[in-house]
Amino acid sequence: MGLLAGAGLLSLAGQGKLAEAATSAAGPATPADITPFVHPELRFLVPIFLKYQSAGEMTSAALPGLRKMLGGGPADPAARMVRVPGGHGAPDVPVYVLNERAGASGRPAILHIHGGGFIAGNAASETGKLLKLAKALDCVIVTVEYRLSPETPFPGPLEDCYAALKWVHGNASTLGVDTGRIAVMGGSAGGGLAAMLAIAARDRGEVPILFQMLIYPMLDDRTGSSRAVPPPMGAITWNAAANRFGWSSFLGMQAGSPRPPRGAVPARVESLKGLPPTFIGVGSIDLFVQEDVEYANRLMAEGIPTQLVVVPGAFHGFEGAAPKAGISQRFEATVQQALADAFTLKW
Repeated sequence: MGLLAGAGLLSLAGQGKLAEAATSAAGPATPADITPFVHPELRFLVPIFLKYQSAGEMTSAALPGLRKMLGGGPADPAARMVRVPGGHGAPDVPVYVLNERAGASGRPAILHIHGGGFIAGNAASETGKLLKLAKALDCVIVTVEYRLSPETPFPGPLEDCYAALKWVHGNASTLGVDTGRIAVMGGSAGGGLAAMLAIAARDRGEVPILFQMLIYPMLDDRTGSSRAVPPPMGAITWNAAANRFGWSSFLGMQAGSPRPPRGAVPARVESLKGLPPTFIGVGSIDLFVQEDVEYANRLMAEGIPTQLVVVPGAFHGFEGAAPKAGISQRFEATVQQALADAFTLKW
C-alpha cells in the first residue's frame, strides 16, 4: 500500500517547494513559467497546450466545440454494442463489449467509464485502446456510453453506470465472466464516476466490486472553486475554470456549494469504509493531485489496500497526449500490472 516509487514514478517529495515557487509568479502562465516543472519527455507539449488554453474560460457556448474535439472516431469493429436496461425509468444505456470469447467462463471483467469532465467524451472512441488492454489481461471489458451533463445532471450519469454494472453481473454466465472478479475503471471524470459507482455499490449492497482503478480521478467539486490550487498544478490541459464548469454542469448547482447531492462528490462522502482495493494514479502537476492524494490517504486510513502513484512532472491526460513518451508507457504498464494483480491476488 501507499506510494509506489521507481521506474520513473516518484512520490510527492519536493511538491511543496514546487508549489511555493510557482505561486510567486504573477499574470498568465507562460512556457518559461511552466516548463521547469514538466517532465522532460513532455515539455514539447507545453507551448501547444498553453496557446490552446489562452482562448478563455469554458462556457456553454464552447461546449459543442469541445465535444467535437473529443468525439474521436467510431467504435472498433470488434466491439459489440448492446443497449442495457436503464434504471428508475431512464432510457436504455449503450455499452460496448470487448474481447468476448465463445464458450469461455470464469474470466475477469472491467466496467470502464470514459472521461471528459462529465460534459464531453464518449465510449465508442476508446474501444480500440481498451481492446488491447482486454487482450493483454485476458478479460472482458464493457465500456459505458453514459449520458452527459449539463443535459443530464447527477444522478443520471451515475445511474447509467450502475445499470451497466448490474447488467454485467446479471449476464455474467453469457459473457463468461466471474462475478467475483469485476473491477471498475475510469480516467478523469470517468475515474470520478468509477469512485461514485464503488460507493453506490457498497451502499446498495446488490453487486460486489473487486477493485477500483482510478486514473487521475475527478473527485472533489471544491477544487478550483472554494479551494484554490497553486500553479503549476492545473496550468496545463484541465484547469480550475474548466473544473468549475464541469462540476457545476454535473451537480446542477455551483461547484463548491455547501450541500451537494448525496453521493455525487466522492471526496465529500462521510465514510470510505468498505470500499474495494484501489489504484490511484495522477501527475504531480495535475489539477487533481491534491484531492487524489487526500482520497488515497483516507482509503488507507480505513485499512483499504491502496496503491498511489504520483508521476513527476505529469499533467492531466499526459499519457494520452504523449503515448510514445517513456514516462507514459511506464505509467500504462503500471496500470496494467495493478489490474493483473487485482485479478489474481486475494485480499
